[in-house]
Amino acid sequence: MSDYTKFIASVKQKTGIDLSLYKEAQMKRRLTSLYEKRGCNNFTEYFELIRNDRSMMDEFLDRMTINVSEFYRNSQRWDVLNKKILPQLLQKTKKLKCWSAACSTGEEPYSMAMVLSNHLPLREISISATDLDNGVLEKAKVGLYPERSLKEVPLDVKQKYFKQEGQFFQVTDEVKKTVVFKQHNLLDDAYGNDFDLIVCRNVMIYFTEEAKDQIYTNFAKALKPGGILFVGSTEQIFSPERYGLESEDTFFYKKI
Repeated sequence: MSDYTKFIASVKQKTGIDLSLYKEAQMKRRLTSLYEKRGCNNFTEYFELIRNDRSMMDEFLDRMTINVSEFYRNSQRWDVLNKKILPQLLQKTKKLKCWSAACSTGEEPYSMAMVLSNHLPLREISISATDLDNGVLEKAKVGLYPERSLKEVPLDVKQKYFKQEGQFFQVTDEVKKTVVFKQHNLLDDAYGNDFDLIVCRNVMIYFTEEAKDQIYTNFAKALKPGGILFVGSTEQIFSPERYGLESEDTFFYKKI
């Protein structure tokens, strides 16, 4: 048994996180550079380090989760959400149940709130936002971002919902109040149900095919009939009907 295989087993026993469901080459490369940086020679030494040091465990969790995000990423898709998807959903109900899964540092759920505000008052918007990494959730709750994260935000939205503070931009409190952040493991935790909209973008590319199949199955179960799953621009679902979904637009899937 390789030391990485033993490491996977030890991490699962310690944290409940199953690293075998992530693509091995990518994960090994990412973690090898991290343990070398911390002076370890192999995964066995590295597990002893993270087992005994909370800050090293937090760093490990931060590295194994993919925290690259920005507001309105692939802005044309957000235009489709705004002009086509949301009007359809709001014909059925004015109180949408929305989930931003694997939300990273919060750019995605805050983008959702800003787009929804074109259709509803902010006080009527409620979004559940989840991620495996508590560290990024704490950053998301603060809502302070470098200018590069806002490069696709429309100017009127930037002026309305952000306040510049030096080199950074602060999301307004009225937007922050629309989002509730909590920790959630897509590979292990319960998903909830009756969602009108689930957004999970640019995360699935890091999972094995087995893990993707499990997650898409769970997303489909969590949607109400007619609900929409919005995925990333590299994550087109082939044969969505196997999950009880159908294509509504590019990267948008409706529960049949």
